[in-house]
Amino acid sequence: MTKMAERFKLRGDHSSQGRLGQLGRALTVALLMAPVALPASIDREAAYEPVSPTVDQARANILIARQLQFTHFRDQSIDDMLSSEVFDAYLEYLDGQRIYLTQEDLQFFEPVRYRLGAALKTGQLQPGFDIYNLVQQRIIERLEFALSVVESGIDKLSFDTDDSLLLDRSEADWVANRSELDRLWIKRIKNSILAQRLSGKDDEQIAESLQRRYESQLNRTSQVRSEDAFQAYMNAFTGLWDPHTSYFSPRTSENFNINMSLSLEGIGAVLQSDNEYTKVVRLVPGGPASKQGQLQPADRIVSVTQEDEDTPVNVIGWRLDEVVDLIRGPRESVVTLEVIPANASDETMTRSISIKRDKVKLEEQSASSEVIDLQRDSGNYRIGVITIPTFYADFRAMQQGDPNYKSTTRDVRALIESLEDQDIDGLVIDLRNNGGGALHEANDLVGLFIDEGPTVQIRNSNNDVQVLTDQDPSVAYDGPLVVMVNRMSASASEIFAGAIQDYGRGLVVGSQTFGKGTVQAVRPLNHGQLKITQSKFYRVSGGSTQHKGVMPDIAIPSRVDTTRIGEDALDHALPWDQIEAVPHTRYFDFSGIIDQLRANHAQRFASHPEFQLLQREIDFLEEQRAQDSVSLNAELRAVQQSEIEQTRLAIANARRKIRGEEAFASLEELEDWQEQQAANPDRQDEELDFIVREGGHIMADMLELDQRLASIDSLSTMAAKAN
Repeated sequence: MTKMAERFKLRGDHSSQGRLGQLGRALTVALLMAPVALPASIDREAAYEPVSPTVDQARANILIARQLQFTHFRDQSIDDMLSSEVFDAYLEYLDGQRIYLTQEDLQFFEPVRYRLGAALKTGQLQPGFDIYNLVQQRIIERLEFALSVVESGIDKLSFDTDDSLLLDRSEADWVANRSELDRLWIKRIKNSILAQRLSGKDDEQIAESLQRRYESQLNRTSQVRSEDAFQAYMNAFTGLWDPHTSYFSPRTSENFNINMSLSLEGIGAVLQSDNEYTKVVRLVPGGPASKQGQLQPADRIVSVTQEDEDTPVNVIGWRLDEVVDLIRGPRESVVTLEVIPANASDETMTRSISIKRDKVKLEEQSASSEVIDLQRDSGNYRIGVITIPTFYADFRAMQQGDPNYKSTTRDVRALIESLEDQDIDGLVIDLRNNGGGALHEANDLVGLFIDEGPTVQIRNSNNDVQVLTDQDPSVAYDGPLVVMVNRMSASASEIFAGAIQDYGRGLVVGSQTFGKGTVQAVRPLNHGQLKITQSKFYRVSGGSTQHKGVMPDIAIPSRVDTTRIGEDALDHALPWDQIEAVPHTRYFDFSGIIDQLRANHAQRFASHPEFQLLQREIDFLEEQRAQDSVSLNAELRAVQQSEIEQTRLAIANARRKIRGEEAFASLEELEDWQEQQAANPDRQDEELDFIVREGGHIMADMLELDQRLASIDSLSTMAAKAN
């Protein structure tokens, strides 16, 4: 038997799974016959111990398959077509960047393409495990190869050629063979070296850094468990129904139950696995990361460093629960994350972010208010602004009968009363970056601005429709209303914004929202849990918030990369659709004034220096995102890096000039200032204050174009006449 066959020899203590069918054994035999020639410099004794499925996992697989077929919102059968999709999705899950496998490997896997479906229905997991085992072995080979290149001396690599590296290989073909894979990895290593040289590191530091990274990944890969393979296989399977349906292993379930959605007590962030990386999904309002201000959604975590340690721990390829454990720690202690920023054009462009761990307090998530004074040619306006970071409710206090329990609706009602005492002319509700929360709070909050009526429809997989309704005829605020949203406004935020828009109660201003319009339930299994999508949200006008989100009446551009953030950026997301509308009042038809409102906004946009600067920054970011490859020529790369740094500095100094502040002399000075700002707990995001003020100007435009918007009483009379 060859050394490779020895590495893939199954352990005897899992023989019970051998009864699950011929399919797995056939593929195992095929994989054992695959000869792989390793370079002489690689340690051939660094064997990988294959993992095998357990009986509990097989039973859980059968339960998962049944629940997906019979209870998921999407009606989808497990047939040959789906089997082929599972095959592709699994390989995508294991090697999404096409950097470990070759076309030769894929040919070995191909015989089971149309057989996985039948195997998954009956708990035959061995084929999936065999694929997983070979991929892990290929990962080890690649890391050993990378180490051999680094150990041979990075000074021996050439950086004066016209070579380039494709940055995103997710749509590229797998390379033909191992020789081509070697060439690809040499390019990847050269790219990492160039990036670190340009950041000021010498070759000795770079070699040490790369060796530490590859050895950490190698060590992690050699420690994979059976549960790692099962979770990867099941999530590739469940993800074909929709991206929010997933399997939680017993350990992941424990973390989920401790703190819903894997929100970390340590830094206040929601994380998820993204191929080899751990990705930031969103920040918890009022949490340490949100207050620190540097960590952003779609950032990918590369390493974690504790405050009492000098050496970072590389977490590429780690399980999500392991990364969570590493980031959590004692309150008031500092953890440093090395991340690939969401807007980075290259995965070698990382930054370090230090965050002081703390618990997220409910009061720090609470709604807050302020008054903006606008001086216009037509007169002065006082605009109230209520910022709602999340839809919250103190469920424990509510269940204990505390009459003063905190909730979004209660707090907003009190804030409205305070603002009206200050004689505001209009109200802006700021839902930017609000990822949702308690559904009943969204329903109740809509009720503060309408007489009564439906707020949202919920349809399940049986096409049964439930309508949530505000039954309180009282109105907390009857004046003109603007709702501010952006791409990170999701779920309950979209329900509120959509209802305000459907009722003609106010205008929605900002950018297209996230598009998260589905409802999940967590169901126990014999082994772990299944989070499964069972319903969809629909607006009272009949259209779903799913996939499409809420489209603003007046659009304001955003820095967010919509190709990476949002429901429509996720594979297999449930589509937008619509059902029958439910009767509801239409307070005002904005069609008569919307064109003028947009024209007024565009005119301000064109002349406002902050808007111009925002557009310049967006154009720069889009230009960087459009680059699909990076040069491996040292001289050309240095020129390109210098141009990027000069543009960043120019944008920052243009903003300083607008505010009458002294320009930064260098990029280093800018970055030092940004670090100081991040450490300042009292800092405010002044860069975006002008967007809130624009919401106020739109409000003033509304009043000047139609005074009937000043009160819901006149709107109600008008709506009654229309009906």
